[in-house]
Formats: sequence, C-alpha cells, structure tokens
Amino acid sequence: MQLARAARIILVGAPGVGKGTQADRLMQRYPQLSAISSGDLLRENVRQRTPLGIKAESTMRSGALVPDTMILRLILNELKGRGWLAPSTIPLTLASSGAATATATDDEPDNFITPDTQLAATATSEEPSASFILDGFPRTAAQAAQLDAQIAINLVVHIVTPPAIVLARIADRLVHAPSGRVYNTSFNPPRRPGRDDVTGEPLTRRADDDRATWEARLRKFEETSAPLLAHYGAHGVLASVEGDSSDEISPQIFELFDRRFAGKDRASGERS
Repeated sequence: MQLARAARIILVGAPGVGKGTQADRLMQRYPQLSAISSGDLLRENVRQRTPLGIKAESTMRSGALVPDTMILRLILNELKGRGWLAPSTIPLTLASSGAATATATDDEPDNFITPDTQLAATATSEEPSASFILDGFPRTAAQAAQLDAQIAINLVVHIVTPPAIVLARIADRLVHAPSGRVYNTSFNPPRRPGRDDVTGEPLTRRADDDRATWEARLRKFEETSAPLLAHYGAHGVLASVEGDSSDEISPQIFELFDRRFAGKDRASGERS
C-alpha cells in the first residue's frame, strides 16, 4: 500500500510486546517506510570512524553515556543523507580533528560542532518516501523535547499488552545465540524441538529471561514511559493499541496508518 504523505513515527511499548514485529510488518505493508535505529547508527558511525563515531567511541570507553545531543546529531545526519531534511540546517561541521579523544556530557559543548552551527530548527520532507520509524530514541520526555525542535513526529503508537501475557511469552522463548534468531514454543516453535531451523544447532534460553528480571523491567518501563506518553499526548500525536498477540495488534496499527497516511477512510472506503 502506498502512503499519501510522510509518516514519522515512534512505537512505544514495554519490553516483550513485539515492537520489532510490528515495525517489520509495517515496512512490509508500506514499502515507502524505513527504519531509523539510533543504536544501529551509533554502531555504524563507530565502525566507519566518522567524526561523531570517534567521539562517541571515546565517550563510551571513558565509561560515560553517549549524550542525547550526539545521538540526535547521528539521527539528523542520517536523515540529511537521505535527503529528508533541509540541507542548510544540519549542524555537522568538523571544527577540530584534534577533538576526537574528548569526552562530553549533555551540558558540554560538542567540539565537533562549531559555535555557529549548533542544533538549529530543521524542515522535514513531506514526501511519502521520507517516511520512517524511529527506534531507540527518544526514551524520555526530555529527549522527546529535544527531538521536537528538529523533527515533527506525527504519530506515536503506544502498544499495550497485559504484563501476564508478556511474562508468559518470555517463559516460552528460545534463542539461537550465534544468529540471534528467536523462537517461542507457544506461537513460533522451531521445526525440531530445541533446534535452530537453519543450522540445527541447539537453542538456549537467555540468562536474563527469568521472571524476576522481567517483572523489574516492566515496572521500570511503566515508571519511565509515563512522562514520555504524556508529552506526546499533549502534542496530539499519541494513539494506543491493545492486544494479547501481534496478530491482534497489527490490524489496529494498519488502520491508524491507512487513515492518517494513506488517505483511506475505512468507514467509507473512499480516499480522503
């Protein structure tokens, strides 16, 4: 299905609700949609030894967290490279190659960015081909406020699955550690019990897939996500979908997309 305008979306949900599954299904249904992962961008910039990658690696080696401003710059640089942002608004001028070993915090100036090219307001493309799902950022309301100044997110989908269902999924999860392939004995079992479908090698359980660990993770998500959801609710771009399985949730997300971005009114079956 083709989009009529650009979709800039974020999927929010507790660990284990299937955000990755929903992102994959959305990209299959809407070919113009791409995934932008802050984690993938960080790893790729470190691997390619870009100026921001060098600085991020130095920060991580010092034991500090990569600051939000640096993550945001990685995202903006990726969008600029795809032609989805106005070219004059991306602050990625290299001021000093000697700054590669410096560390940074959110309050420190970025030595790779000259003072006159700090983060500035950007203009995002409204072409349908400039549609993306942003993964990994923002995770807090403060990060969302920083993102707002640069990119106009136009849909945030809160995926809700009862904690008891999530815990049951985790209890049944098996993984092929070398490849990262994931199975579930309840709804996605391997063809041979306990064996990877591709290699035939043994499947294992993740060390942290125990109930106590996951109960703590779910509680933490509820605490930290409330301000983020409130932020996007106040901006009028938040929608919630709920279900016990990905197959229950996907049609709800598709309906949101069809109505908001494909110009399709399911009630009338006509283009809006």
